[in-house]
Amino acid sequence: MLIVGLGNPGKQYEQTRHNAGFLVVDALADAHNLSWSKKLFINALVAEGNIDGTKIILAKPQTFMNRSGQAVGKLMKRFKLTPEKIVVVYDDVDIERGSVRFREDGSAGGHNGMKSIISTIGTQAFPRLRIGIGKPPEHVPLEEYVLGRMSQDELQQLPLSQAIDLLIEKIR
Repeated sequence: MLIVGLGNPGKQYEQTRHNAGFLVVDALADAHNLSWSKKLFINALVAEGNIDGTKIILAKPQTFMNRSGQAVGKLMKRFKLTPEKIVVVYDDVDIERGSVRFREDGSAGGHNGMKSIISTIGTQAFPRLRIGIGKPPEHVPLEEYVLGRMSQDELQQLPLSQAIDLLIEKIR
């Protein structure tokens, strides 16, 4: 199983709302003592291991959000995976901060990383875990909001445990 956390690479994007997917897969890797390594031919950071007896590949594309599909397509090809064997974890402004939603398939819902993945792999029929970051205040443009750093309160409200539990349930 491949679990892909979406985000943007680089220090300037650490702990931004758009990197919620990276934060979830980082927490899952930490919880299971998995180490990240750079896979240049895939343009992703990858951590491999076993969780509850299932081979797991965690990935953080290093292509920037809008080109996430490039890395996901290469990962699927490299590990010979079908869409139902991947789970994509990403931020969602339409979900209340601190909440998560798991779906077996669906549209991109305006999320550019998901648009890229759907376009690359040719289907929207793959599982995804959406991490609620809430809507931006009225006076803040969406791009500025998602690329903004989370406050300490927001970081504490990030549902990492709940997200990990849902991913582990999916693995089983």
